[in-house]
Amino acid sequence: MLNTRTTLNLGPALMAACMLASAGTQARDLPMPDRGRLLATGGVKQIEGAGGGGLTPWATITGYGSEDSYGVNAHITQVSTQDYRLRTAGIAIGIADRLEMSLSTQQFTGSQAPLDKLELNQDTLGIKLRIAGDLVSDQDSWQPQVAVGAMFKRNLAVKGLEALGITSVKQLGAMDEHGIDYYVSATRLDLDHSLLLNVTLRMTKANQMGLLGFGGDKGNQYKLQPEISLAYLLTRKLVGGVEYRSKPRNLGVDKEKAYYDAFLAWFPNKQFSLTLAYVNLGDITIFNPKTQRGWYLSLQVGN
Repeated sequence: MLNTRTTLNLGPALMAACMLASAGTQARDLPMPDRGRLLATGGVKQIEGAGGGGLTPWATITGYGSEDSYGVNAHITQVSTQDYRLRTAGIAIGIADRLEMSLSTQQFTGSQAPLDKLELNQDTLGIKLRIAGDLVSDQDSWQPQVAVGAMFKRNLAVKGLEALGITSVKQLGAMDEHGIDYYVSATRLDLDHSLLLNVTLRMTKANQMGLLGFGGDKGNQYKLQPEISLAYLLTRKLVGGVEYRSKPRNLGVDKEKAYYDAFLAWFPNKQFSLTLAYVNLGDITIFNPKTQRGWYLSLQVGN
């Protein structure tokens, strides 16, 4: 559940929150979701709550609502490696196959000494707008579907390290406890060959997605990070693929490396999807200096 004590002290984030509330009001005036789009074209839930793949957002808009409708869904995700566990839960709404808004919370915990009591929490408010192209109707051209988005992130107090006098990510070298990621995504679906390619370019200061704060002793400037997804439609209901996500290196205590995964996503119907992936998260901190590998499982329900 989202921590109700969290306050996003960001003007843009408050504006986006108002837009989210307004979107909810408008949705009540719309007809029931028509689920008019093709199965799987809404993607699954990305680990920060946006629609797309597991690690990276795509230009797709969440849900199956057509341009005359909307879609709403919720997700829960868990990633477990040798030393850590990451849990994510959230909700998202897609309006008129054009606008997406999402709200999610992340909890990161340690299981091995000296970080076995570590707990990090972060809330993320996301907004995405499709600005060009259509994933399905543009089959006769090379025009991809293109969207721009932002993620407003707020890192909460560090728990479990009080004995070391650490209660904030700033004490680990981060410059800020909150930040904004900006991105543009281009997604191309080739139905004839059952292939999907997505390229996302993200401007970010986030350390480990923001769980270790933003900026640091090695840099406090926005850095452009590429993210790539390649998926193949094995059947109408089963999609397999791989993803890559580049990461900045801002902290001396964190030899941050790129994320990778190989995934299978199952879409038995338009109300349910299940994603299983094997992930490589690289090094997390110098206190457990080994590559973190493990399993990713995500459940999405909605319309």
